[in-house]
Amino acid sequence: MYQLIDGKATSAKIKEEIAVEVKQIIEAGGKKPHLAAILVGHDGASETYVASKEKACQLVGFNSTLIRLEDTVTEAELLEKVDEVNRTKDIDGLIVQLPLPGHINEQNIIEAILPEKDVDGFHPVNVGRMVIGLPAFVSATPAGILELLKRYNIETSGKSCAVIGRSNIVGKPMSILLSQKTGYGNATVTLCHSRTPDLKEITLNADIIIAALGKAEFLTGDMVKEGAVVIDVGITRVKSDKTKSGWKLLGDVKFDEVAPKCSYITPVPGGVGPMTIVSLLRNTLLASENTIFKA
Repeated sequence: MYQLIDGKATSAKIKEEIAVEVKQIIEAGGKKPHLAAILVGHDGASETYVASKEKACQLVGFNSTLIRLEDTVTEAELLEKVDEVNRTKDIDGLIVQLPLPGHINEQNIIEAILPEKDVDGFHPVNVGRMVIGLPAFVSATPAGILELLKRYNIETSGKSCAVIGRSNIVGKPMSILLSQKTGYGNATVTLCHSRTPDLKEITLNADIIIAALGKAEFLTGDMVKEGAVVIDVGITRVKSDKTKSGWKLLGDVKFDEVAPKCSYITPVPGGVGPMTIVSLLRNTLLASENTIFKA
């Protein structure tokens, strides 16, 4: 029988821990951590995500600032706004919600954020530091997945791990973190993608599978061995006549087929998603304490 990895409950526990730490900082005369988010346009998913971040900040005792810009904003104007936040000493962390409108180069915006305020962990300086094992702001979703593995005492050392998907936000950093010489690393990792031959053969031999390709119910029961640990990062909204909203959320894993074969598995929703936000909070706390980039 599989055990469900409950990201919702785990994230709630971590928020409580962060709230206690923030209270202690303030009582000792320190400042409240402050997270700023820039939201361009009115994308529904982005609106929901940013609202969740604001609510989470309030819950743990952070200050939060939301800067709204219309999707007609120019790249130069957005860069100017990023620079303004960079120069605001009271703000510890800055995220620019992705995706951005097509006329704006996302990489230019990511690189404009000061590395010490880049709590999303997307800046090349943070990515580079993470790769060579220096303290860094680690991308929130991979950091959240590692935290779930730790909290559920899931052994990674010496294990065979398949990461499906090679995005800069999840797949690539996840593969590096799991292979590093750390407490929850030391795995032998295969990074799989659309050009990987014999993908099924790789996943059938994997002790741990991280599915992060954004294709609904891609990983099926015949691709997973008995006792595997499966982490589902995907989230796709599909039409459904069985829900009030007319939509339902599906992961990259065909849960009903895969779960019976697993030792541990994350659900969608309620698995990896909530952990992404708490990782962002934790990065902001670290930014306010200046523990990553020491003065």
